[in-house]
Amino acid sequence: MPLEGGVASGFKKPEEEEFETRLYICRGKRVVRLKQVPFSRSSLNHDDVFILDTKEKIYQFNGANSNIQERAKALEIIQFLKDKYHEGKCDVAIVDDGKLQAESDSGEFWVLFGGFAPIGKKVATEDDIIPEKTPPQLYSIIDGQVKSVDGELSKSILENNKCYLLDCGADVFVWVGRVTQIDERKAAIQVAEDFVASQNRPKSTHITRLIQGYETHSFKSNFDSWPSGSAPSVAEEGRGKVAALLKQQGVGMKGASKSTPVKEEVPPLLEGGGKIEVWHINGSTKTPVPNEDIGKFYSGDCYIVLYTYHSSERKEDYYLCCWIGKDSIEEDREMAAKLSTTMYNSLKGRPVQGGMSSGYKNYIADKGLNDETYTADGVALIRVSGTSPHNNKAVQVEAVATSLNSNECFLLQSGTSIFSWHGNQSTFEQQQLAAKVAEFLKPGAPMKHTKEGTENSSFWFALGGKQNYTSKKVSPEIIEEIYNFSQDDLLTEDILILDTHAEVFVWVGQSVDSKEKQNAFEIGQVVGPSIFNCLR
Repeated sequence: MPLEGGVASGFKKPEEEEFETRLYICRGKRVVRLKQVPFSRSSLNHDDVFILDTKEKIYQFNGANSNIQERAKALEIIQFLKDKYHEGKCDVAIVDDGKLQAESDSGEFWVLFGGFAPIGKKVATEDDIIPEKTPPQLYSIIDGQVKSVDGELSKSILENNKCYLLDCGADVFVWVGRVTQIDERKAAIQVAEDFVASQNRPKSTHITRLIQGYETHSFKSNFDSWPSGSAPSVAEEGRGKVAALLKQQGVGMKGASKSTPVKEEVPPLLEGGGKIEVWHINGSTKTPVPNEDIGKFYSGDCYIVLYTYHSSERKEDYYLCCWIGKDSIEEDREMAAKLSTTMYNSLKGRPVQGGMSSGYKNYIADKGLNDETYTADGVALIRVSGTSPHNNKAVQVEAVATSLNSNECFLLQSGTSIFSWHGNQSTFEQQQLAAKVAEFLKPGAPMKHTKEGTENSSFWFALGGKQNYTSKKVSPEIIEEIYNFSQDDLLTEDILILDTHAEVFVWVGQSVDSKEKQNAFEIGQVVGPSIFNCLR
């Protein structure tokens, strides 16, 4: 338990210490760290758990966005404090963020801070800072030591009986040759960890291990030459590109702050310079969707999406997929699969293929509506989500006030009017996306900006009246890659996907919501090859 201060007694006989009120912060998802912070309201935030140790009582303050690991670890710390400093006799109180009752433990807690007042956002620490990408430097790993490799970075340098370390600053890659010995492979990861530690890199630095033949675009982009003729098979290449696509849906880095923005790397698939074509399944045929409607998907229908783009390896590449509405009929689903297979064959098997459903909204199109009851002049409430122009989406939800959330932005369409509603905890990026989607739905129409708390009667009338709604952050539908993983990463409230290339395992924790389980299976089927396993 890192504490502030030091030894004050020297060689003098120490006097009995007066009890000191202390405030601690617990933060971290898989590795929870404890640290003493100044006893001040400015130390509190909505993202972490805090422990206030007073002479009479110990308080646990649960930030609204804190996770179950932080809360569980805080309880362990409280028991330690209770036994060590209070002889096991003091009271313990749990205070939940946002639930203020003057005559309860919550009221006592805030009195100690001089009364209740709004608390600020989480402040990024030194460990949260993500360093800028530096010029790549290649090292060979020999007998547990790294040795700099001079010369131009090209694929021909990499020998299949050796391991290499590619240092890119924020990212460190360990490349493992196909015929290296098992002991060398194991040692390579430890060498990389020691290398990162010796460079005093922040904890946000992550290490990625790559097997020869399964290199990612992120790795290959650091080399001046990577012959296209040595590319992996279509199946392997497809898995790599789908992984790159999934990464754009919000991949995080182990150890990074929940509030620290991550600069997203854009693969050629999402650079935006390609051509997108969409067909609607109509009986036994497919009908082209007009350009002005590309991006709208209705849950009762099925679609085929073809995206043509240019990459460094080929003149043209393709991404081909079916979008399957969750309320579509079986005949349309089968016809979508049949017609997309015909298109795949006509393009000589070159497209990367993927599957989409409105249950797992991983769109290549910028926006998506998944309710077949939507009409251009009717009442519709649309939730806008995303972190960048490459992964934004809009989904129609029930047009009632209870659908709102303070953490998000919504568009309310009522006849010729369109309101852009910004939750108090929404981000500037979300607000920009909302404006973009509004222009897509009603080009040129005037938009009424409405900040949470400033709504007029017309807004509430369109939603059937004002009602209470949540301010709790909803977990985004993302895949977060876990680096240097171990058994300790198997958390009971998480769904984890282990991709070994030969097999894909989906591990489902005991505390996972049943609705989330189905999403995991669909993602696993997109990522995985032929063998797919479910573990509970």
